[in-house]
Amino acid sequence: MIIQRVVLNSRPGKNGVPVAENFRLEQSTIADTIQAGQVRVRTLYLSVDPYMRCRMNEDTGSDYLLPWQLSEVADGGGIGIVEESKHDNLAKGDFVISFSWPWQTVAILDGSLLQKLVPQLVNGHLSYFLGAAGITGLTALLGIKEKGHVAAGANQTMVVSGAAGACGSLAGQIGRLEGCSRVVGIAGTDEKCSILVQEMGFDAAINYKKEDVAEQLRKLCPGGVDVYFDNVGGDISDTVISQMNRNSHIILCGQISQYNKDVPYPPPLPPDIEKIQKERNITRERFLVLNYMDKQEASVLQLCQWIQEGKLKVRETMVEGLANVGAAFQSMMNGGNIGKQIVLVSK
Repeated sequence: MIIQRVVLNSRPGKNGVPVAENFRLEQSTIADTIQAGQVRVRTLYLSVDPYMRCRMNEDTGSDYLLPWQLSEVADGGGIGIVEESKHDNLAKGDFVISFSWPWQTVAILDGSLLQKLVPQLVNGHLSYFLGAAGITGLTALLGIKEKGHVAAGANQTMVVSGAAGACGSLAGQIGRLEGCSRVVGIAGTDEKCSILVQEMGFDAAINYKKEDVAEQLRKLCPGGVDVYFDNVGGDISDTVISQMNRNSHIILCGQISQYNKDVPYPPPLPPDIEKIQKERNITRERFLVLNYMDKQEASVLQLCQWIQEGKLKVRETMVEGLANVGAAFQSMMNGGNIGKQIVLVSK
């Protein structure tokens, strides 16, 4: 059977900025028949995520991420529909998900590595299982629960950087649902800031490209910052940390401003900021959602309930066509998407 697939065409280099041309669309073939335990699936949705920048390097810098190989098919979170099955627990027409889904139109996969989906849990929005009801939502929820130390009634102020992105847009809302009394987002355009406040319930948002972040934080968080959901690192995070309270908490989710730099993860803080962190006893511990998979099922059900009740607003930037996955990746790394970046492969 002839299929289309996307392979890694070139590496941007550890300090390079990814471009669409780092990926290549090509024709390939898969077997016409499947073996016992396998399923043939047609790809519906692919997730494009910031962490994938690390997989473009020969050394990902992480013990849990494997590098993509040149001229080999890329992979990540994906959802598809079963077209043929020789696996006891999966049937034709089932919707399934995997977080090592090959970037190709049709694939033959081991059925035991797939999870069956229930579309009703997300009001039929299957792609939400790659975002708000998937690893992205879990990262926001469990990050806040495990590292944020949010307590209802404690009058805590949360700041979220990268607030209009897939994880940040959920984190601010979840911080509120978990008990924060004030939530302030930091984003890069007026449109994003407007969406955060008017649609997603943030109290305020700062456009870091146009406004003085330190000055705005002093104005919008007069009592200081108690919880910081850090998606970006770099200068913005240094500015937020300088205004954090004693015994406050940093949820170290991502450091997207550092992903095109050859630095360790998490990147070290500048000496003056590190001094503030230590003097004020601010926690800054590496957070990896994969370490909390024993809480996955209950947490996904909570996320789905909030979605069904309309308490969790979900934004997606949808790009159509497998051929456009490279452009979608480049746009995401440049901060061009609002919410989750999804590629619609087929309907």
